[in-house]
Amino acid sequence: MSRLKGKVAMISGATGGIGGTTARRFLDEGASLMLVGRSAEKLESLLGELDGGERVQSFVAQANDEDAVKASFEATVSAFGGLDILFANAGTEGKTKLLTDLSVEEFNEVLQTNVIGVWLAIKHSVAAMSVRGGGSIIAMSSIAGVIGVPALGAYIASKHAVCGLVKTAALELAAHKIRVNAIAPGPIANRMIESIEQQMAPGEAAAALHEQFLSLIALGRYGSNEEVASLALFLASDESSYTTGSINLIDGGFTAA
Repeated sequence: MSRLKGKVAMISGATGGIGGTTARRFLDEGASLMLVGRSAEKLESLLGELDGGERVQSFVAQANDEDAVKASFEATVSAFGGLDILFANAGTEGKTKLLTDLSVEEFNEVLQTNVIGVWLAIKHSVAAMSVRGGGSIIAMSSIAGVIGVPALGAYIASKHAVCGLVKTAALELAAHKIRVNAIAPGPIANRMIESIEQQMAPGEAAAALHEQFLSLIALGRYGSNEEVASLALFLASDESSYTTGSINLIDGGFTAA
């Protein structure tokens, strides 16, 4: 399988469920990878699992630390000669509280990772991609970027912002032959949705909330990391060469009603 043969990809938030699964798919499809995360220990573990040899390297960086983000792209160019694909996947759900109960610090923590982090990744990817004559940027949004949900105000605001950044970046970077798109998942069976369920309905009540969420999904189930990785692969590959500025819902029909 070689849909990404000869391509260089960077994945931020690489040690999360979606990030790690996408890393495996990209590697299997021929890409060389720079994996970025905030935990050196988790990155080292992921490198061992992938066993990609010289085709996989890692870099420790906080998503909202501009110096570190810039350095991660410089390291990618140094290691692989440039960059073709950016998956700006780092994100946090933050605290589930009503807007009137959120502190400035709690709200800002979510914005720093989910908005500033995506913006910095886009900003510093341009020079690296220009070396290769263009590329594909994929930003992680959410169905939270197109709807409202009580008690998820900071997360909702951040993911709406990601959608706006993607549309603007698609227009600004088209002249560089860089495509920019967003992935907007519904509930995916991984750590983040478990955290949201437990925060909104602690203990045994989480099971009832889980069933309530399921009732809103036309396909009647949560998605998987693998399904999101498949969408990321399509957007990363030349198969999506005429796709830019799009918000790609992958939600089992959650937002169809």
